[in-house]
Order: sequence, then structure tokens, then C-alpha cells
Amino acid sequence: MKNARVLSLLMLGLSSSVFAQDLDQAKKAITAEQFDKAKKILKGLVKSNPDNGKNYFYLGDVYLAQHEVDSAKMMFQKGLVAKDKGTLNHIGLGQLDLDAKNTSGASANFDKAASSIKKKDTDELLLIAKAYLKSENPNYKKAIEVINKALTIDDKNANAHLLLGDAQYGDNKTNEAYSAYRNAYDLDNSLLLAKMNLAKITKNAKAFDVAIKSFDEIVKLNPSFGPVYRELAETYYFWGTSEPAKYNEYIQKALVNYEKYMNLTDYSLESRMRHADFLILAKDYKALEKEANEMKKLDNVNPRIYRYLGYAAYENGNFAESSRAISEFFTKVDPKRIIARDYLYLGLTKMAEAKKAEGTYDEKIFNEGVVEMNKAVEKDPVIATELNALGIKMFKDKLYKNAAKLFEVAVKNPKSKNYVYDYFYLGYALYFDYDAKTSPKEQLVRADQAFSKVIEAWPTSLEAIQYKARVNELMGTPEAKAVALTSYENYIKVMEAKEDAEKAKPANQKGLVEALTFVGAHYANSGDKTKAVENLKKLLVVDPTNKYATDTLKALKA
Repeated sequence: MKNARVLSLLMLGLSSSVFAQDLDQAKKAITAEQFDKAKKILKGLVKSNPDNGKNYFYLGDVYLAQHEVDSAKMMFQKGLVAKDKGTLNHIGLGQLDLDAKNTSGASANFDKAASSIKKKDTDELLLIAKAYLKSENPNYKKAIEVINKALTIDDKNANAHLLLGDAQYGDNKTNEAYSAYRNAYDLDNSLLLAKMNLAKITKNAKAFDVAIKSFDEIVKLNPSFGPVYRELAETYYFWGTSEPAKYNEYIQKALVNYEKYMNLTDYSLESRMRHADFLILAKDYKALEKEANEMKKLDNVNPRIYRYLGYAAYENGNFAESSRAISEFFTKVDPKRIIARDYLYLGLTKMAEAKKAEGTYDEKIFNEGVVEMNKAVEKDPVIATELNALGIKMFKDKLYKNAAKLFEVAVKNPKSKNYVYDYFYLGYALYFDYDAKTSPKEQLVRADQAFSKVIEAWPTSLEAIQYKARVNELMGTPEAKAVALTSYENYIKVMEAKEDAEKAKPANQKGLVEALTFVGAHYANSGDKTKAVENLKKLLVVDPTNKYATDTLKALKA
């Protein structure tokens, strides 16, 4: 009997030891972003040890990391009834409350989890802080407050310092975050996340060469630590975008490192999606289409896969496939998950579908695309910068009406790097599209407003001044003719201040002839002989054989 009891106690101790090892392996897999591996271990633990609430919590946490919200909620709810550490699952439910912007519900759940904390325990506090950090609606200040409570209990807790760094960085306290990460790594130099986050701060400060060296040091310490290769990839990408001359070289290094990262994860759907996001940044749409089709084999329901398929198919010229995928995405996705780029690609796809064989557009379908473009820019004004190239192509193809509609969307972001040029082309497109018989006069008013915006930003722009004059001359009203006169006089004044090399350019010479002719004719016809003679003599200096100037000057002398 005694021997049986000893054996039972030994088996219990062995079982606890094996459980602890398995849970540690699951945590390591989560840190390495091997989510499917972590899930497999945790599912086994839930089955073999259903009385331990930690198993349910960490499995639910993995589901959350993979955006499987329903599965996460179900796991947390099941974990609540576990005999040991069941209250831990209130933390998971609290994070779900935060995601839903239910702060009072989150606080109630966190309080329930904290109620069973022993005086010297910090685990629950750090998990609550992590929930505040990982939520879709993070609360960095609250996370810092909770972490500091944990540090008053154990100021040597490396994980607490690591989390403090995350919270402070999220709260835009970069120096404090750097210090916290350094403390974490000093306390535990096996904590590679801390060293990696120090290098990430360096990367974000655009000291790319220094960041690369730091990431390479981590590779030497542990070549199997997958996340560092993802950071290397992202660093090379950003370095390439900041140095266009080396873009191709660095983007290839970025793609190689991302492949290393993928090979060290378990090719879970989540890691594949991160890969897809990176391929969009790198503009490797062939690889993106291939990756999206591989993901589709794993999950034919997830809307993000159809997003990737839609983006890639459009960029690869497969417009019919892009249309199918984007349409499928919008039918499947939760509206709150829609991002500005989704509307952009829906708009681009509609415009591609609207293109007729002869090169013109079906205006109804094209206008539907413009509506989606507007939604994209309203959701994220930065998207406006991406419309410039397409608008210029339409302009060069003499599709002025369509170009104007696109540029009217583009100019909605005054902070766009193309803002002034977009207004240039908006004015041009409206002017060249104008037909005196069929177009409304309001179109010329909009063109005038566009050129005025350009002149406001760039007062010496000869082309904008010239076209403002032409637009107002075309309007024909007395008020508009007065604006045309002022604009042409401004053109002459700006030209006179230019360097000789600029004055000698054929386009500028031609523009000056146009301006002097208009101004000279105006004063000749209005009876201001002095100003008429002054401008017509200037015209003969620029164009000595100008018949109009010669004849008009003779008439004025008569």
C-alpha cells in the first residue's frame, strides 16, 4: 500500500513536470511565431489535463493571435471552469472586451483574474498588461500602470521589463522603452526579443546599417530564431525605399530573409498572411498570387486570402480574376475589417473592367470605380498619392474627362507629395476636356480654381499662370476677361524676372508672345495707347516679324 502511494506521488510529480515542459514548449513556439505547433501542443494539454486553466488560456491566446475570435472566446469560457488557474481565462475575455471597446467589461474581467493573485505572484499582472497591449484598442498607459505593480513585487523580472518596453514604445516614449529593453536583456540575455526590440528602435530611427548589425548579432546567437529574419527583411525593405539607387539590391535581401523567416515558422496561415503583407510592400505580386493560392488550399473562407488574390491578380493584369476575388472579399469580410486599400483595389478593378476595346471607358462602371476611390481616400488620405500615375496615364491617352475625375479624388489630401501636380493635371484635364457646345461653364470655373491652387503654392509657375489666363479668356465674361488680363500681365512679369536660359526656352518664348499679344490687343481696343504701344514693342523684340504687332503699332500712330 505504501509502495503504491509512493508510486502514485511519483507519477503525479512526473505528470506535473511533463505538463510544465510541454507548456514551456508551447510558449516558445508562440514566441517563435510557430502558431500551428503551439496549437497542437496546447490542444494535447487541454485533452490530457483539462483541469488546468492555463492550457485553455494559452490556446485561446493563440486563436486570438490568428484572429479566430469565436474559437478564442469558446476556449476562454471553457477554461473558466477548470479547477486550477481557471480565473486566468478572465484575462482573455477581458481582451475580447477591449477589442469590442467595452472597457467596463474588460476591467471587471481583469479584476476577477486579479482577485486570486497571491502576494508575490506577477504572472497574472503581466498577462493583464499584455492584454492591454495586444488589444485592437490598446491602452498603453494602463499597461504601464499594471506592469509597474508587477515590478514593485519583483523588480528583477526580465519579462516585466520587456513588456514595459513594449508599453512605453506604444506610448511614444522611445527613450524609456529603449532603457526598459536594455534592462530586460541585462537581466536575462537569453531573452532575444528584448535585444531584437532594441534593434527595432534603431531601425525605426532610420539607422538601418546599425540595426542590420544588431539583427545579425541575434542570428549568430540563435540562427533558429525566426522573427529576427522578418525584422531583417523589413529593415532591408525600408532601407531600399530610402535609397532608390540600391532598392533592387536591398529588396532582394529583404525577400531572401523573409523566406528564411517563413522556413523557421510552421507555414501557418497567420505566418503566410504576414508574408503576403510583406510581398505587397515589396510589390512582388507574382509571389503574392502564388502565396494567396496556397493559403486558399488551407482556408477557403478567410476573407483576407481573397484580398491578397484580388490585389495580386489586378497587378498581374488578371482583371477578371481580380474582380471575382475582390467581390468575394467584400461579401465575406466584417465591414470593420475593411481597409482603405481594399476600396482602392475595388475602384481600380472597376476601372479596368470599364475599359473598352477601343481604349475608352464605360462611364457608368468607371464612375462606380471613382466612388470606391473616394472611399479609399476618405478612410486613409495617404492613398491619394497613388492615384497620380494612373491619372497621368489617362491624361496622356487623351482621356481627359476620366483623368479629371481621378485627379479630383487625388487633390482631397493637401499633404500628398503630388498635391500641386495633381491640381496641375486637374486643371489641364478640365481645360482640354472642355467643349463649348456640350460642356457646362462650371467646368471652366473648376479649372480656374485648380490653376489658382497651383499658383498659390508655386507663384512663378509659368504654365499655371498661362492656363489660368486661357481658361478665363475662354469663359468670355467681362469679369473673366479681367482675370485673363491680370494673369497674362503676371506671366510677362514673371518671365522678365527669369534667367536668360529660362527665357530662351521655345515654350516660354511662345507663351510670352501669347501674353504680350493679348495684353497689347486689350489696351489697343480699350483706348490705352501708352500701354498698348509698350506691350506691342516688347512683342516685336521677342518676335520681330510679328505682323499683328507691326500693323497695330502703325494704326496707333496714325
